[in-house]
Amino acid sequence: MKKIVISLALLCPMMMAHAVTAQQSKMTTCNKEATGKKGDERKAFMKECLSAKPAVEEKKLTTQQDKMKSCNADAKGMKGDERKQFMSTCLKK
Repeated sequence: MKKIVISLALLCPMMMAHAVTAQQSKMTTCNKEATGKKGDERKAFMKECLSAKPAVEEKKLTTQQDKMKSCNADAKGMKGDERKQFMSTCLKK
């Protein structure tokens, strides 16, 4: 039991060292985008890039729930089989 605890205590910091944080990932991305820039231009670019908030992807607006909301709004006034068929077609887009 003691050996297992000691082994885990030694492995845990090693495993944590390999985990990439969001900031490290952002640094990698910004470094790639800064290729070719030098001096003050690179410094200004890196400062702006690293301080920027992550952009919200517009494609996220097409989630199933958003589709359902949009299709429901378009289907107002429809009932029964007509609505069912419209919703099926609309949600498949």
